[in-house]
Amino acid sequence: MKATTTETDELFTACKFDEAAARQMEQFIADFGQMYRERNQALREVALAHHQALLQLAVAADFRDDDTGVHIVRIGFLAEALALKLGQSLSFARMLRKAAPMHDIGKIGTPDCVLKKPGSLSAEERSEMNRHPVIGAEILGRSRIALFQLAAEVALTHHERFDGRGYPAGLVGHAIPLSGRITSVVDFYDALTMDRCYRPAFNCATALEMLQAERGGAFDPEIVDTFVAHAAELEEVRRTIDRKKLTFQALIDAN
Repeated sequence: MKATTTETDELFTACKFDEAAARQMEQFIADFGQMYRERNQALREVALAHHQALLQLAVAADFRDDDTGVHIVRIGFLAEALALKLGQSLSFARMLRKAAPMHDIGKIGTPDCVLKKPGSLSAEERSEMNRHPVIGAEILGRSRIALFQLAAEVALTHHERFDGRGYPAGLVGHAIPLSGRITSVVDFYDALTMDRCYRPAFNCATALEMLQAERGGAFDPEIVDTFVAHAAELEEVRRTIDRKKLTFQALIDAN
């Protein structure tokens, strides 16, 4: 049965409407996609600016204890390298590279008379010093971005000890997040092998002996063993950073 002229016209009109609606939908999807990409780019730029600002604050805190500021750069790259040696994913290692340098950001709130005091601290001064992990976690943990949540975790836990005698929470063993356990080891080794205001640097062999002496005490035995097994490679990471005079921007720019 043949369609009438009216039916044909109605069918043609419907087809034209469907085509127009389809084009409108395609344009809507394209516009939404562009808006989504622009939104994500804006978020990335905000996160980058936030990271740079917090790293600057970490540098300011570190300058009070190390007038070169390179300590936090070495911490970042050493933490990344050690995480990979421990079999962690590349994404975790890279994030830790960016997060670990902010571990001592809370020292921005520690008085110089405590931070730079030669010799032992009084009980009151020790209590003041031991506040910096909590201060750091409060500074960093205000953001919901994963990087800063990890940085807050590092700041809060890098002075916990594997045997439970650390601070601020007295966590034991694997209750301490891996990020904090890794950072504490590389921080300890790097701090020993650099000049401080109260003592000259230890040589690498002595630093490794001191690290091994804290195996199962301050530090996770597996992490200590891995560090020692790859000490030559990790020491080369330190030397490369010093030789190239890398700044904190390298922590952000590295792949």
